[in-house]
Amino acid sequence: MKEVILIFQIISSVLLSIAILVQVKGTGFGRVWGGMSNSFSRRGLEGLVFKLTFVLSFIFIGLSIIAVVV
Repeated sequence: MKEVILIFQIISSVLLSIAILVQVKGTGFGRVWGGMSNSFSRRGLEGLVFKLTFVLSFIFIGLSIIAVVV
């Protein structure tokens, strides 16, 4: 059981790291791929990655707590 939790914790940590590294501070995804955007709200893919980062962080924290308890 502990090995399964550890595997899911590793997977969630890698996905969380990727989600954090994909985000670009202040400019949005438009600047990454050459588009110019003056909008400061998170829309589309940028909003999805932002929300996914929170979900992955909660999953990682939950798995960490479970690993300590078990």
